[in-house]
Amino acid sequence: MTHPVSRTILLLDIERFSDRDDVEQAYLRRMLYDVTDRALEAAGIDETLRTRADRGDSVMELIDANAPVTALLRALLTEVPVQLRAVNRMASRSAQMRLRGVVAGGYVAVDRLDGWVGSDLNHACRLLDAPLLRAALRERADDFALCVSDSVYQGVVRHDHPGVPAAGFHRVTVDTKNGPLTAWLHGPAPSAGEDHGERGAGEAPGGSGDRPAPAGPAPEDTEEDAREHPAPAGQRGAPAPGPVLDVNGGTVSFGGGYVAGDQHGVSGGRVTGDVVMGGKTEGDRS
Repeated sequence: MTHPVSRTILLLDIERFSDRDDVEQAYLRRMLYDVTDRALEAAGIDETLRTRADRGDSVMELIDANAPVTALLRALLTEVPVQLRAVNRMASRSAQMRLRGVVAGGYVAVDRLDGWVGSDLNHACRLLDAPLLRAALRERADDFALCVSDSVYQGVVRHDHPGVPAAGFHRVTVDTKNGPLTAWLHGPAPSAGEDHGERGAGEAPGGSGDRPAPAGPAPEDTEEDAREHPAPAGQRGAPAPGPVLDVNGGTVSFGGGYVAGDQHGVSGGRVTGDVVMGGKTEGDRS
């Protein structure tokens, strides 16, 4: 294993990647790489200063400690949202891409299998996967949610550099299996009392990869409402509210004074009162 060296850690993850089919996943991975490359180019971070690891639905970059973190944060806050809007404008609903991002700092070593190891790296991954960050993105109208580690906030963000407003970040505590982590979320924190799970309450349909929300129970309708607002024709599966008349063959005329066509036990004359087709027939016949 190599000696641990100081690196800036950048993680970007696609929301609801596993909800997509293989073709959509391949497309989203290409777009993720494009967005990442453009953001780092905008920050002036050359490829020689970067080492990338592929995590399937996310990308992880180890950036040389000499690269400016302020430029990286500015690019993430400005360039990434612009790139996402451009990508999503041309993509179908099922191929919309929304990202969670984490910037952290720390020491990382490379083992003999070219794997990356280090507790600072582990903490960054915990932040990326935190339910709180997932919930923050889910509640936003835009397509990107960024969180930075406490060390990045204390060393860079709190000094209010141009393009990296300290007031835009809010302190949060993320619960992990290794204990609570202090981090700083750009933009508003999720609603208090919100279920911060991957598929928590308050999730709105229509975001990338979302499936249509199940219809909630309809309010109870009165018989008068049913007459004024009948259910649309052709719907099956759930009964329409109020009385329903379903006629298969024959002719039924109301107000014309007759029932004709396929009949059972009714012929000629006039029918008044309640008429039930296909079951017991009641009413006055003359």
